[in-house]
Amino acid sequence: MAEEQQQHGVYGVPPPDLAEVPRGAVQFSPLVPGASRLEDATGSLASLVMLAPPGTAERGHALALGLKALTEGGELTVMAPIRKGGSRLAAELEAFGLEAEAAPRRHHRIATVRKDRPLTGIEAAIEAGKPRIIPELGLWSQPGIFAFDRVDPATRQLIDTLPVVSGRGADFGCGIGVLARAVLTSPLVTSLLLVDIDRRAVECAEHNVVDPRAAFLWADVRTARDLPEGLDFIVMNPPFHDGGVEDRQLGQTFIRRAAQSLRRGGRLYLTANLHLPYEGVLTEAFAQVRPLGDGGSEGYKLVEAIR
Repeated sequence: MAEEQQQHGVYGVPPPDLAEVPRGAVQFSPLVPGASRLEDATGSLASLVMLAPPGTAERGHALALGLKALTEGGELTVMAPIRKGGSRLAAELEAFGLEAEAAPRRHHRIATVRKDRPLTGIEAAIEAGKPRIIPELGLWSQPGIFAFDRVDPATRQLIDTLPVVSGRGADFGCGIGVLARAVLTSPLVTSLLLVDIDRRAVECAEHNVVDPRAAFLWADVRTARDLPEGLDFIVMNPPFHDGGVEDRQLGQTFIRRAAQSLRRGGRLYLTANLHLPYEGVLTEAFAQVRPLGDGGSEGYKLVEAIR
């Protein structure tokens, strides 16, 4: 196959000083809206550059899918921060039957391997990281999704405190749909849009929220151009980590986007950790801001904001 005809892939956003991504590489990360599915790329890639995810099962799943996506003789370049899987990277690649050495570089470990021999353990790793029903929840989820095997305590507090809502609404950062399911117990809700940056979460939510009033959108709330306007309410437990690093501006941006999507008089119901500095942006973007219940006793704040 001629070089110009070969397809190359990238997973996530590898630091440019660690590896060069070929021009035209296809993005496969489930955290990049619009990306292709690595599950569907079997045997099609001449190379793949991957910033490996931090969770053990999630990382093994991604590595196995990446190796399966390579053509015979294809090359995988993979890296991970030393404290977020990098120290185990060589051993994990060797478990697939490869010879691997992960070199230290800029607080990461990086390895390049070639698919030039029979692989072992690929299907088991894919199975371990696949979507599944979590028995304790009775809901679909997948390793790598936020709070994939439990109900986040902040979300639980908002569910327990949320008043009856009505009209057109949205759940920004919906996850697998736990909060949305609670919202839709109100017969006064006419529609609910579930939005998340994680394709896996949206796909699980589609299984978990079986209601004709629900619609789903794989998008980054911060940058999405197709968020609705004139909504009556929005619920959210906004993220405050980006790539494993605390980013307080994430939640602040969610709050601003919520204000843009609400009608005048529309209501935002927000839960967040007590230490996060959201009060300033709330008072700037909303006409009224008041506490909702008493979440502070367990380390969370619950807020109702009226536009």
